[in-house]
Amino acid sequence: MTDRKPHFETLAVHGGAFRADPVTGSVAVPIHQTTSYQFQDTAHAERLFALQELGHIYTRVTNPTVEVLEQRLAVLEGGAAAVAVASGQAASFYSVLNLAQVGDNIVTSTDLYGGTWNLFANTLKQIGIEARFVDPADPENFRRATDERTRAYYAETLPNPKLNVFPIREVADIGLELGVPLIVDNTAAPLTVRPFDHGAAVTIYSATKYIGGHGTTIGGVLIDGGTFPWEAHAARFPLLTQPDPSYHGAIWTEAAKPLGPIAYALRARVTLLRDIGAALSPQSAFQLIQGLETLPLRIRQHNANAGIVANYLKTHAKVTSVIFPGLQEGEARRRADTYLKGGYGGLVGFELAGGAEAGRRFIDALKLFYHVANIGDARSLAIHPATTTHSQLSPEDQLATGVTPGYVRLSVGIEHPDDIVADLEQALAEA
Repeated sequence: MTDRKPHFETLAVHGGAFRADPVTGSVAVPIHQTTSYQFQDTAHAERLFALQELGHIYTRVTNPTVEVLEQRLAVLEGGAAAVAVASGQAASFYSVLNLAQVGDNIVTSTDLYGGTWNLFANTLKQIGIEARFVDPADPENFRRATDERTRAYYAETLPNPKLNVFPIREVADIGLELGVPLIVDNTAAPLTVRPFDHGAAVTIYSATKYIGGHGTTIGGVLIDGGTFPWEAHAARFPLLTQPDPSYHGAIWTEAAKPLGPIAYALRARVTLLRDIGAALSPQSAFQLIQGLETLPLRIRQHNANAGIVANYLKTHAKVTSVIFPGLQEGEARRRADTYLKGGYGGLVGFELAGGAEAGRRFIDALKLFYHVANIGDARSLAIHPATTTHSQLSPEDQLATGVTPGYVRLSVGIEHPDDIVADLEQALAEA
């Protein structure tokens, strides 16, 4: 045996502790469709509830099938622990609520998915948490917006739909200097970049997208990097470093020490999942595990096909601009080349000369592409964000996220690239 680390392709299939079911020998992960678990005796139950021993109590908090998914994703990301939840939106919400309370703020990139923007700008405001939006083109904007009540920085690696790669290391370093953790939504770039390698403290995913990969299952995950020095900045993180009245005065940075550097993940599980309950079902976890096993293969094909599509579109007479990291220049291209490895992602955006109406005609003419509000499927997808995914934003906020009236976003699938381009060609003829 050597200390060589397995590659992604191997970890996606074998990562984590599960090898086979100890009772039946099943190689496929069993679906533990149960709400509750038999305790060995009263002393065993007491130890579990006191966190003196890890184990399953109730599926809202932990489940053996879900645990396999969590362990495998943590290993793939190079993190310390993962907490699976019911959706990517739940992961975004929990990632902030795990650190911030009334009167606190987060500093977030403007380059966000529309649902996340709305969550931060409106729903967080309802519970007294302020989101301060800054342009990540200048990482120092995060420093300028930080004060003593700032609890986190938030960003998307490959923001949908703007597709300008976020400066992870630059902002993470500012955060480490000031004692502010960087939370990175890596939904659009799994395996293409690992945010923990560049200083992020927490990574989140909408597992609905590339991880599941087949448009069948909603899910999300928070992954604790296990490296952020919470105790060194104790005053900034009272939710982790001061007694929690909802859990017999537990101090999470202390309670986690026998278990590993997982204070953030531990609190998310035993308080947020317990109290709010956005739990991932065992059936959904099983389906996401199936998708995860082929993720490295699919990501290669998504990335390769997207590059072919972007290069085709850039020469088309009806296309005025193509939004794709591999075609960017200057600082945007430097960031893309720094952080994205093995490809520039599976998303491509473009503007049609005919504007919004041309975009509508184009989408209505597609035959191979599906017109759906999702990304990351094995099949190719297309959408007009201004009237769908970002329609709840004001025109000014749409522009800040990179959405213009004529913008069309493609999530390029794993079909043969010649067939993908042929469908684009016939649809563009109608635009």
